[in-house]
Amino acid sequence: MTYLMSASFAPVRFFRGRKPPRENSAWRPARDSSAKRDLFLLVLLGAAFLAQLTGALLPALVPFLAGSAGGLLLDLYLLRRQPRLISVLGKLRFDVTTRQLLRDVLIVVALVRLPGVDPLEERPLALALLAGYFLHFSCQAVALLVRRRRVLPIVTRNIDTSALRLSPAPPRLLARQPSRRLLYFALPATAGLLATAGTADMVWGVLGTSATLLLFLAGTVRLAAWLLPGKRPANEQQTLEWLDKWLAEYRPTVAMYFSGGPTSAYQANMWLSTLSALDGRPLIVLRERFMVQKIEATDVPIVCIPKVAHLMHLEHSSLKAMLHPANSGKTSQVLRIPSIKHAFINHGESDKLSSCNPYAKAYDEVWVAGPAARERYQLADIGVDDHDVVEVGRPQLAPIRPCAGPPAADGFTTVLYAPTWEGWTDDPGNTSIILAGENIVRALLADPKVRLLYKPHPMTGSVDPRAAQADQRIRQLIAEANARRSGPRPGPEAAAELARRTVELDELTTSAFRPSADEMERMLLQSSPEGDREAAVAAATAAWEKAYWASFPEWEHQVITGPRPALYSCFNQAHLLISDVSSVVSDWLTSEKPYSVANTTGLSEEEFRTGFPTVRAATILTPDASGVPALLESVRDPGKDTLVQARAELKTHLLGPADPPSIVRFNQAVQELCAKAEARQVRQARMGSAFREASELRGTGRAESEERDPESNGSEDAVNA
Repeated sequence: MTYLMSASFAPVRFFRGRKPPRENSAWRPARDSSAKRDLFLLVLLGAAFLAQLTGALLPALVPFLAGSAGGLLLDLYLLRRQPRLISVLGKLRFDVTTRQLLRDVLIVVALVRLPGVDPLEERPLALALLAGYFLHFSCQAVALLVRRRRVLPIVTRNIDTSALRLSPAPPRLLARQPSRRLLYFALPATAGLLATAGTADMVWGVLGTSATLLLFLAGTVRLAAWLLPGKRPANEQQTLEWLDKWLAEYRPTVAMYFSGGPTSAYQANMWLSTLSALDGRPLIVLRERFMVQKIEATDVPIVCIPKVAHLMHLEHSSLKAMLHPANSGKTSQVLRIPSIKHAFINHGESDKLSSCNPYAKAYDEVWVAGPAARERYQLADIGVDDHDVVEVGRPQLAPIRPCAGPPAADGFTTVLYAPTWEGWTDDPGNTSIILAGENIVRALLADPKVRLLYKPHPMTGSVDPRAAQADQRIRQLIAEANARRSGPRPGPEAAAELARRTVELDELTTSAFRPSADEMERMLLQSSPEGDREAAVAAATAAWEKAYWASFPEWEHQVITGPRPALYSCFNQAHLLISDVSSVVSDWLTSEKPYSVANTTGLSEEEFRTGFPTVRAATILTPDASGVPALLESVRDPGKDTLVQARAELKTHLLGPADPPSIVRFNQAVQELCAKAEARQVRQARMGSAFREASELRGTGRAESEERDPESNGSEDAVNA
């Protein structure tokens, strides 16, 4: 499970009311170095063409050969190592095809002008080059047809799709890399023609161009094999008919609907374990094709339906309820299906305004963790009726262990500093990392009995470069503090165990595909899962986390990035959390361990506690972090911890009661929502039946009237009469 984020993605002005932050100086040297390299490569490419042109026109053999060979080799290097520069050249209409065509034209010019080469013998070589380009574009046309036929209207995972006649993808060089294919296949012709120019022997040119023609011809023929009936997949109509049949056989009851960008997949992934634990037959419905591979390991069937027209096939399925962890522009497209009830479950709750989005009133129900969120919607007054708010708890929090008491007197106090990111809005206090982060870390590192776990938000610095600068300085402080510490370290067997557990977990959670695999081939490989894969993943994850923490000495500070270890695993290691106003605080409260929130809003402590309910049981830190020593003392000495009862009460207020468990309450809410959908379908069926009966009665009455007075049937003859 990746880091939790609570801010919305609404595009707003980032730095309203103040000067934009200065550019991150840490990034500037890297950008400058990249720009210098790009400029050098462009100059080198231009020099190669200039040398080739000069050698062809003078004529001068040495600069011609050097420019031709050097330009081709440089193009091959750019294609493999500098895709960004290749993209820039393409936007300037100087792409690989144009450059290779210019190179070949200059070679033909040189063959005409260089002494020792008979112009009559040169003409067949020029024709062979033209034939090569014809075959290249023919191959590209076939590749386009193959790719189009291999794009189905839906994408699936964890579903047996053998009825769709799926097949492995053709080689990537033939189907998806026209630029690389042109350079590779043209290499023999270029080498042969250059050899002819240098030796005046036409044999080399004939051999080279013949080899190039054979490569293009063989590639085109092989690629065309995917257009034969044996490798032709189901068409759009057949695929949609298969989808209807599969939905009728699987009979899903509840689905999680998700749409978003590449970095938003965590919003859906945090609900996977909850979805798989529900009664009935769950389903995951996606809208973006790339998102299919962003969803983490799960046994729940996944269907991606990009087009709105195809999405309507869900209306005639057994689906009753749909859960929405996030809002998106495409959400409105599925809300129009009348046979399905929709609930907004969000991807984390906090006191921020983004947790009360007015879009929520579009759903049938809004599911929240506890009474605090219900009150938040009432205070926000955004159009969500109180009777549509359902308290279901937070079932994802089950892995978080409760407080086991203070740290050992002779051990280390583990502190997790997990600041949120700066957010899209300019609200003060979104993140503490800019104003207070370094002060907090310095104060923690000054205590010799503290072990710091620093887990920055993955989007830190994406809006405000000052946050990225502060993050880099904090990492430097931690590295320097570790350099000053020493002590026993785990033996090599700990690292070996972690490596073994990593391989084991990767095999269960990572899908390995060959480079040529396309969407259809991945569908073919990711069919129905074998066995209880989710249980195996859970066991492997627990084993990996145990090995991970055992591989580090207990005195060493850690900077933790990436999806592993998960945030909740860090929770279980820590005695104290220091964070910001975010969903991280709400989740931490399930452990009832001490926590602190940095107040960088400019509000007084009283105003801060009043405005943000999640901090009512927290120790409030000012930006100078002067309260850190007293905070650590209260964690180590339970007698000085005056917020124990407040945390227990706030936990219930934020997350709801512990009994019945959250997953039970969540499952019950799903069943009740499905029952409401069924009741609505029954009412709609009755209304439809009554409407048909009324229509039939009107038709019968009209027929009887016409029988009694056939001349007044509204016909033209009756009117004229």
